[in-house]
Amino acid sequence: MFWILFLIFLLACFSAGATGGLFPPGSWYSSLKKPSWTPPNWVFPVAWTSLYMCMSFAGARAALAPDNSLAMALWSLQIALNTLWSPVFFGLKNIKLGLIVLIALWLSVACTMLALWEVDWLSGLLFFPYLVWVSIAGALNASVWRLNLEENKQ
Repeated sequence: MFWILFLIFLLACFSAGATGGLFPPGSWYSSLKKPSWTPPNWVFPVAWTSLYMCMSFAGARAALAPDNSLAMALWSLQIALNTLWSPVFFGLKNIKLGLIVLIALWLSVACTMLALWEVDWLSGLLFFPYLVWVSIAGALNASVWRLNLEENKQ
């Protein structure tokens, strides 16, 4: 049963990640001013693949645990917000709204991590790298917004 659940959570994660392919960065993003510490492009798919594996493993473990309803609801919320960011940032080209989505994502990931920890400590721990990555993504989004205020007059 665990592996079936894992595959379902993994499908949810890679479905969210598919929005990156549907709304790629493109020339608009390339033309924006970015901070010097922006990770190289190859880092993003490597990081997200690793994170989606951890998120799926955590979700599957927690789904089998008793008293998991809050953790599962929060897991659903964070993957929905995760799915929303690429269409907002790259699709709508709205840096500020992307930042707002990222703040909501960060809060939902933090809450999910804590709720997972209460259900299964390993599941909570598996969400910690995700929280770190979303923190970096939030700082990057905020920096791009600040560096491109003329671009973000929406």
